Amino acid sequence: MSTPDLNLLVTLDVLLAEGSVARAAKRLRLSPSAMSRALARLRETTGDPLLVRAGRGLVPTPRALALRERVAQLVQDAEAVLRPAAQIDLKQLVRTFTLRSSEGFAENFGPALIARIAKEAPGVRLCFMQKPDKDSSPLRDGTVDLETGVVGQDASPELRTQALFRDRFIGVVRVGHPLSLGEVTPARYAAGGHIYVSRRGLDKGPIDEALKSLGLAREVVTMVAGFSTALALIRATDLIVSVPERHTASLRAGMHSFSLPVALPAFTVAMLWHPRMDADPAHRWLRGCLREVCAQ
Repeated sequence: MSTPDLNLLVTLDVLLAEGSVARAAKRLRLSPSAMSRALARLRETTGDPLLVRAGRGLVPTPRALALRERVAQLVQDAEAVLRPAAQIDLKQLVRTFTLRSSEGFAENFGPALIARIAKEAPGVRLCFMQKPDKDSSPLRDGTVDLETGVVGQDASPELRTQALFRDRFIGVVRVGHPLSLGEVTPARYAAGGHIYVSRRGLDKGPIDEALKSLGLAREVVTMVAGFSTALALIRATDLIVSVPERHTASLRAGMHSFSLPVALPAFTVAMLWHPRMDADPAHRWLRGCLREVCAQ
């Protein structure tokens, strides 16, 4: 069975509305002969004459009368589908967005983002999901709407990315710690006990490489999976932790922070999403909210 030409729905809608081949042709900017051929195709497709002559005009058949409202609605629905998305009413928007990020990002930027969303779209709910790895499949399969993180060379090329802010690693100790007084030299920094943050359980990274180039090595006393855990531990110990500066701004209140005595490159924290969400008005609004919160 051949697939019907759906363009005929528009022609049928206009013919039934006008009740005249000439007027329908003028409305669709076709010649009368082209409209007559279209009516012949409609008759063949539906198996019904649809419009028959009565005097000098055309009148619809019972089948045409039965189809008129249905065809008009189908054409309206199709036009709505093909139209650009309408401006959303944020006050009426009801939706849950899932954001995958590190605990530190959620703790630092989450409160401002939640407040912003509650003010603009009270029906929107955020679901923060932990980010144990860089696997992008949750974005592809739609279980995650938006993700934040450092975009590496192994990031999926199909994903959309946009920078949120630049960050750098700094050192943090409790107030009163020896490193809170005087110049922090590479030797003084390396001599202390350290907490190392790694989701994968590693105990060495770029800081250790930088110290090694100076003939120094640090002792990692404890390893944890997140920056917030590390910062909580150093409040009551003499340990040292190195964390992203902006990423942990609100988590370091009441602690002493200092620039690392070794050279490390800054890095960019970005948001990532799947291309299918690019034009979605609500998703676009959410991305704007996150971008502005991180820019504050």
